[in-house]
Amino acid sequence: MARPAVGTARPARIGRPAALERAQARFEPMRQCHPMPDQTLSVVQPRTSAGPSAAAGIAGLAVAQLEAWFRERGEPTFRARQVLDAVWRSGAPDPSAISTLPAGTRAALAAAFRWDTVADSELTVADGGRTQKALHRLGDDVAIESVLMHYPGGPDRRERNTLCISSQAGCAVGCPFCATGELGFGRDLETAEILDQVRAAARRLAPRGRRLTNIVFMGMGEPLLNLDRVLEAVEALNDPARFGLGARHITVSTSGVVPGIRRLTALGPQFTLAISLHAARDPLRDVLVPLNRRWPVAEVVAAAREHATATGRRISYEVTMIGGVNDTDDDADAMASLLRGTLAHVNLIPMNAVAHTPWTASPMPVIEHFAERLRTVGLSVTIRRNRGQEVGAACGQLAAERAGAPSAPSVARRRERLVASSAAALRGERSTETAPVGWDD
Repeated sequence: MARPAVGTARPARIGRPAALERAQARFEPMRQCHPMPDQTLSVVQPRTSAGPSAAAGIAGLAVAQLEAWFRERGEPTFRARQVLDAVWRSGAPDPSAISTLPAGTRAALAAAFRWDTVADSELTVADGGRTQKALHRLGDDVAIESVLMHYPGGPDRRERNTLCISSQAGCAVGCPFCATGELGFGRDLETAEILDQVRAAARRLAPRGRRLTNIVFMGMGEPLLNLDRVLEAVEALNDPARFGLGARHITVSTSGVVPGIRRLTALGPQFTLAISLHAARDPLRDVLVPLNRRWPVAEVVAAAREHATATGRRISYEVTMIGGVNDTDDDADAMASLLRGTLAHVNLIPMNAVAHTPWTASPMPVIEHFAERLRTVGLSVTIRRNRGQEVGAACGQLAAERAGAPSAPSVARRRERLVASSAAALRGERSTETAPVGWDD
């Protein structure tokens, strides 16, 4: 049953300079493009985003961490597997439902860990029940989103249940066609807060005998700006002792954080890497993906190409199609030139309407023509149809609505800036604004 809607207060924003300083310090090891060194296992519970005194979310713990907790209590370590089975498989609502554990152990678990870090605060359904948009409320009342999409099977295709999840509350990248960009950056999500979006969706599917078949990190936030927590979440999703989803059914998206891509390449994961491309010409991509002012598109694609070579996995390039902005023949030809000869697949996605932009989706005949120009150079292309438009299923739309609409003068000023900047980009002029993320290499 859906819970009452969250309040209309906006999530607290972190000022952009402070957020950048935090991000730069957190990603210092990425400058060397090597994996983080192994950390000594500790049973001390980490500070969580819900506050300094909040207990860790149990979904974020690996088997070894739970085993260490039981060992310190003088209890057999096999109980860790019993707990994880309850977390990931039996759907136990809380520790008191784990009948295989002594009562004292159940009470200790309840005191030491949070069984759920997110709740389905609001659930809306569209497309005849095939799309579910969940607005989740976290422990500090920050709102995030996930979207569950059901694709029925047929004679030549299997049934799919795909979940799009968030890795941050808000986003610092600020792509102007994205509703999450209007929210600004709130904070990174903890590992358990990422994983509990998955658990919530799995519980909704279970009564119908369905399970999740695909998980994509394409919700709110830039996953590679919270890479450590995202990698921990992917490990849990792939772990047979926990969620047990094959790595090739997991997709992690980025708007072009090159050090993060290189770090992933060094790790050699088998999940799919997706690049939010949106434009192949730097002047236009400066506007559509402000991170491009720090890592230009050729550098992003070069890093992605290295990743594909190292892992043998095809890169997925996502392109939001915006009418009269990035859908011209020049744009198609630039993209074809940039991506030809690479292990790549291009997804063309009509833009979802966003209140603060002056733009609309490209007409379908224009998108089809764009796709054909890409296919002429041998690129694999899919045109995606939008899901859940009547429930604001695009990234950040529902959270932005609940946070309250920006003032009319603010929207007007933003639209004027976007019209001017996109017009300049179409003339081939590079942006003079600084990138939203300014790390050194």
